[in-house]
Amino acid sequence: MATDEHTLVTVEDRDSVRVLTLNRPQVKNAIDMPLRVVLAEAVEAAMDDDSVRAIVLTGAGGAFCSGGDISTMARQAPELTRPRAQAAQRVIRALWRGKPVIAAVEGPAFGAGTALALACDRVVAARDSLFGTTFTGVGLAGDMGIFTSLPDRIGIAAAKQLLMFPRRISGSEAGELGLVDSVVEPGAALDAALSDAAAAAAGPPLALAAIKATLASGIVDRDARLDLEVENQAVLFDTEDFAEGVQAFHARRRPNFTGR
Repeated sequence: MATDEHTLVTVEDRDSVRVLTLNRPQVKNAIDMPLRVVLAEAVEAAMDDDSVRAIVLTGAGGAFCSGGDISTMARQAPELTRPRAQAAQRVIRALWRGKPVIAAVEGPAFGAGTALALACDRVVAARDSLFGTTFTGVGLAGDMGIFTSLPDRIGIAAAKQLLMFPRRISGSEAGELGLVDSVVEPGAALDAALSDAAAAAAGPPLALAAIKATLASGIVDRDARLDLEVENQAVLFDTEDFAEGVQAFHARRRPNFTGR
């Protein structure tokens, strides 16, 4: 069954939350080259849309993403492969931008699917979902940010074990390992992710973006991190959101943050 390129990722807005759904259910949402491009464009558009405050990423047909579409892969020279790999990294760079992104995982999330989920700020997974860093099964090492997201979540030593000795991990075990942030009953991942996204959408956009940027800065020197914290706080103190937060505190009401 062919899928029109325009529907490879479906887009739905629920108030200020945008839901992006991988839509190749006939192959469990495996990622081919067209899907990489369309997904990157969809995430970038959500990040650039002022009406969107949070993003939920999920998959159609009871699967999150079964990984790269091996049926579209063949041995080729590096100069031919780089555009494909760069298209995948474009997706991850977009996910790492300022707005909160929550993955809702049902079913398999293998290889690039695991990497895609872990690139999000929060991962909500059904307890019977399945994760696996399956890259070595086809002689590859991994991409889509897996060498950042995996050790960030579980540490370098544990990440090495999962990458070099891959195995299937249930959503329940993924929660115990710290691969995912919330484990829910089968079929409930999207609703739970939408609830989390609504909470994030009600938060202060500038502060949330600063948190993402600071944690992703890669600054190792502690004094430099302190300097960055000072700069962030100094800038945030001079925003309408900060003034609104203080006013709401004194008035004992919920703040209405606008991102200004």
